[in-house]
Amino acid sequence: MNNKFNRPELLAPAGSLEKLYVAVQYGADAVYLSGQAFGLRQASDNFTLEELKEGLAFCRQKNVKTYITLNSHFHGQDFQELDPFLALLKSCAADALIISDLGVLEYVRPYGIPVHLSTQASCLNSEAASFWGKMGVKRLILGREVSLREARNIKERSGLEVELFIHGSMCMSYSGHCVISNFTSGRDSNRGGCAHSCRFEYSLDLGDDRKGPSTFFMSSKDLNGLDLLPLCSEYGIDSLKIEGRMRGPLYVGTMCKVYHEVLETLEKGPASQKLWQDWRRRLEKMSHRDYSQGSLLKPADLESIYDQRESEENLYPFAGTVLEAMPGQHLLLHAKTALSPGDTVDIVTFKGEDISLPITQLFSIDNRPLSRCRPSSVIKLPYHPGVAASMIVRKVLPVSVHP
Repeated sequence: MNNKFNRPELLAPAGSLEKLYVAVQYGADAVYLSGQAFGLRQASDNFTLEELKEGLAFCRQKNVKTYITLNSHFHGQDFQELDPFLALLKSCAADALIISDLGVLEYVRPYGIPVHLSTQASCLNSEAASFWGKMGVKRLILGREVSLREARNIKERSGLEVELFIHGSMCMSYSGHCVISNFTSGRDSNRGGCAHSCRFEYSLDLGDDRKGPSTFFMSSKDLNGLDLLPLCSEYGIDSLKIEGRMRGPLYVGTMCKVYHEVLETLEKGPASQKLWQDWRRRLEKMSHRDYSQGSLLKPADLESIYDQRESEENLYPFAGTVLEAMPGQHLLLHAKTALSPGDTVDIVTFKGEDISLPITQLFSIDNRPLSRCRPSSVIKLPYHPGVAASMIVRKVLPVSVHP
């Protein structure tokens, strides 16, 4: 094994301006995001034109790269609104466009913005990679079906950068080839309308009003490649992508913090087993399906299927965001869930240990004592050292509700 740790880029989802700020503050090297059109996550908040300007300016200030998704499959009329959008991205110095459509790839060429090939193009081999390189693509976002070893070979033979998904939800289909949502709900998954039909429970119709057993046979476990980061470095993977533009700020912040910390630690030398256990434990605190390494080491098989109903239980729900920290006075919190004296929250710090904070007192914005606050209210808590504005907060449910 190469003793030198070649640190890959940590690429985080930014489904909204709020989540972009969270990703950057918690250690992302780059973010991927979308405007109100042309992307594949139309159910996420996405960015208005003004938010794009603000978000890209903030990232430039923090030396964080920005990749804009244009990876839906275009129809002819879609090009009518593309020029003004591309001009805006050019003026805001977007670092790359994520594209899957050959026509779009050719259309954007005059703007001179680097192109990353979307996973929607299902690039799985070096021959296809070489073709895309000749078309001007700088980076390949390889399909989830590609192993780390295959990714290394594709990079070496094509000379292009390679990007792999390292954590998050996985599709059971080859990316860009699923039309289940079109059939079941009239929503085009390849144009941002995926209804997640693969997560539904199905049974086989045997005729004569007889049905086979019900099963979630198309639902995949979540990808977790944490333990494979040393191998990612050895194989020269350029960028590690966290899935989840539709996930909340707590997910984005937690994933960025943990993966950034791992990469930063490995850059200095091997990590202890105690550290690895702590990183795994922190990922387990996030609501998720069972974890799998997908196809990163070997082709995904029956073990990767999540054949059970998804639980709504979340033992560490998002509790809010710190708006202000006044030393010796108070913490101002935008609460996203109900809180009461006696509850405990974790402050997810930007670096280092998180802060466990038992709530002893709770006040309204005008300093009235509260016995309980409502979700989406602004409240005051007693000041605690080490807490800063913009830190995210999770609620720790009482032990009695834990399994």
